[in-house]
Formats: sequence, C-alpha cells, structure tokens
Amino acid sequence: MAVKHASEIIVLSKGVQEYFWKTYKRKTVFIPNGVSRPQIREAKEITEKFGLKKDDYILFLGRIVPEKGLRYLIEAYKGLNTDKKLVIAGGSSDTDAFTVELKKMAGENVIFTGFVAGRLREELYSNAYVYVLPSDLEGMPLSLLEAMSYGNCCLTSDIEECAEVVEDKAVVFQKGDVGDLREKLQELCDDENLVVRYKSEAADFICTKYSWDEVSRKTIKLYRRAKNREFRNVSKRTLPREDKV
Repeated sequence: MAVKHASEIIVLSKGVQEYFWKTYKRKTVFIPNGVSRPQIREAKEITEKFGLKKDDYILFLGRIVPEKGLRYLIEAYKGLNTDKKLVIAGGSSDTDAFTVELKKMAGENVIFTGFVAGRLREELYSNAYVYVLPSDLEGMPLSLLEAMSYGNCCLTSDIEECAEVVEDKAVVFQKGDVGDLREKLQELCDDENLVVRYKSEAADFICTKYSWDEVSRKTIKLYRRAKNREFRNVSKRTLPREDKV
C-alpha cells in the first residue's frame, strides 16, 4: 500500500532505502531519527531500587525480543572476568515467555529492571559503564542514539543499521558471534581509558549528526514538496480545457 499509494516514503536507514528500490523500484527519502542532548542524572533511584552505582554496570535498554540479540549478550557476559553487573532494561513486546527464558539463562549479577521511563531511564543511561546493543535486526536504533547522546561508550553489532549510526565512535562486533562479543566486552572492562575516550566523543558526534533541527527541516521540506505536487495534479484534473478549433 505504501509503495503504490504514498506520495512520499520516509525511511530511517540506507538499508531500508535500498530494500525499497531493489524490491519495488520505488524511490524513498532517507530522513533518520533525531536526538537531543539530555540532562545527565546522578545515580539515586537506580541505587535505591537496584543497588546500581555509576560505572558499575553494563547496560542494555530496549524491547525484550529475540531479534535484539539478548541471548548472545547473556552468554557473552557469563564468560566475562568482571565484577560489573549486567542490566537488561525494558519490557517484553508481545509475550513474557522470552523474558522467562532469558532469566533462566542469566546467572548472578544480571538485573532485569522491567519497563523503565522518566528519571529511572535517564539515570540508567547516565551512569552506565558501557551500553550494548547486540541486535540481529534493526530499522533505526533510537536507543543507540539515546545512549550515545548521554555520552556512553557503546558496543553494537556490525549490522548496517547500527554501523552507519556509530561510524568509528563506538565498538562493533560480528553479529551473532558470542566469542567476538565477549572479547570486545572484556577489552572494554579491562581498559577504562579506552572507555573514557569513546565516552568523550559520543555525545557531540551523535547530537550533531542526528540533530532534530536538521531532521525537522528535511521533513517539512518533503511535506511541502508532496503538497505542491498534489496541488498541481488536482489543478490539472479540474481546470477546464479549451475546446480545440
């Protein structure tokens, strides 16, 4: 329906744009999500509720669904030599069965917070040592943008939708490879200076690259273009034609 009837189609990643062209020969407009620089929060609620302190945990924050690669993350974490906790924050999408499965896999020091919002969510982003997004599949990972906007050192799978977001300002591992994920996590746990370097670059990079001002400007321009084209088409259909002599 979108391909046949939409005046314009906005896609959030170059990969999806390529899919529309290869599959349907339909041109689309790439306009990604935007992100704003947030307020950094001290660890208060997360300490009271979960015993978490600044830089003492590895964070995943997102929907608890299989395509996010959480099985890989838990398996990788179980083989780490670290005293940092693993925090899995977010709610299940359709069913709790997958969350139950993950909790059975998880060992000590793995904390499931459930759905988080407001100050609790802000504190989790603000105080993480490393943010991990091990996804097999993404459209446009808004959680990755958010994590970097908080100045986090990020570790993500090398799928195109994530790699094109972070460029060289985060660490990537081979999708689905538990050993590679564990190796990269261990390196970050062992090298605090490396983590600090990635943290120092993340927020400025992501807030400039995915500025809401620029996203809004491109979106408004596209809507105006579609509206003007539709107006011209309606005018052609409704204006009277001169009789041929």
